[in-house]
Amino acid sequence: MNDAEQARLAALIRARLAEIEEENARGRDGQAVVQLDQQSVGRLSRMDALQNQAMARAQQSRRDIETRRLRAALARIGSGEYGACEDCGDDIALRRLELDPAATRCITCARG
Repeated sequence: MNDAEQARLAALIRARLAEIEEENARGRDGQAVVQLDQQSVGRLSRMDALQNQAMARAQQSRRDIETRRLRAALARIGSGEYGACEDCGDDIALRRLELDPAATRCITCARG
């Protein structure tokens, strides 16, 4: 992989990290504590609110995992290790990195 391809992938990673930050800002309201005031909200409405809260927290967890993977990919770019399979050491296909810039394994090793 040449420097221009690596720079393009680093830009993709940074753009995705910015998107995740925006998603985090929008998702904070959904994770707020659910008020259990029976006078203003019925039982089913509370259950729905609790379910929405749980889904918002699960989405946040997925975003946190993706953020860690993307930051690790940027660290690998900085150290010169980006694009090499962590299992066999072969180059990861450019197309695979374009689809998942945080990929750490070539398709052969990922298939197992």
